[in-house]
Amino acid sequence: MPLHPAVLRDALAEGGTLDALDERFDALGERYSGKVRENFTQGQQRLIVVTDRVSAFDVVLGTIPFKGQVLNLLAKHWFDLSKDVMPGHVIDVPDPQATRAIECTPIPVEMVVRGYLTGSSSTSILHAYSSGARTFCGHALPEGLRPHERLAEPLLTPSTKAAKGDHDQSVSKDTLFERGLIDPDTFAELEAGVMKLFAFGQAEAAKRGLILVDTKYELGRAPDGRIVLIDEIHTPDSSRYWYADSYEDAMAKGEPPRALDKEFLRRWLVSKGFRGDGTPPPLSAEIRAEAAGRYVELFEQLTGRAFEADAEPPLERLARNLGVA
Repeated sequence: MPLHPAVLRDALAEGGTLDALDERFDALGERYSGKVRENFTQGQQRLIVVTDRVSAFDVVLGTIPFKGQVLNLLAKHWFDLSKDVMPGHVIDVPDPQATRAIECTPIPVEMVVRGYLTGSSSTSILHAYSSGARTFCGHALPEGLRPHERLAEPLLTPSTKAAKGDHDQSVSKDTLFERGLIDPDTFAELEAGVMKLFAFGQAEAAKRGLILVDTKYELGRAPDGRIVLIDEIHTPDSSRYWYADSYEDAMAKGEPPRALDKEFLRRWLVSKGFRGDGTPPPLSAEIRAEAAGRYVELFEQLTGRAFEADAEPPLERLARNLGVA
């Protein structure tokens, strides 16, 4: 169900989206700000507030109406759905844009799983292949692959986890070992888990008429020593989705598959000459509205239920629900 025009108009206005949290929220614990999430740690718990900030090419671009609600609630959906495949860090969800979680020690590696030869960034597997590379993150690639073609099997292409403002770097597992970022036994445990998760995610997406193209997983070690999923899972920020029913037709025509994620935003940025360096172009109201519609549509497609937007001004609602009003 599309967002009501009046609701979307109000959300696009000043104060209608959540960009930053004021000093009241410092009472929630020790604070760390990521590109999209604000994190507050108290003992063995972490309170995560998912803002409406949107990033692409590791650069924060602005805000998208209801994005934080979609990401938080869709991540909760997937954490619940996949808990028997790999446990997650979620304790509860006290607000549409907030999650209370187990405080974990993050593993400094993003586990990126790719099922197709695609991507628009300079670090994507498609860019590397089109530039003549036939090895990517230690994986040999055959000749003759077409853009957006399904790979013979999903590939795990890990990435270093860059500091805020820097760019992640796709590397082989051997490079991770050489840098001391992870040991081989831990990597093998993570690899087995995320490959099962990706297969599970692809199967669930297929039931909803979608292709889970690629995704990234972030993991951490809980206080009891278990490795658990943290951050988010199978959301439009961490994953790429295509409509299944039009994929073959697009490939036959040599066109990019019809996507339902924020890839359109990356392509729009590329059309404006931005790939992560320099100053990004400002997001127009039309682009922000289109992005909001795509986030909501993906939520509804994946969950099978209508997205019920909470249109109350987000800052005051969060302050009340988190007890800092």
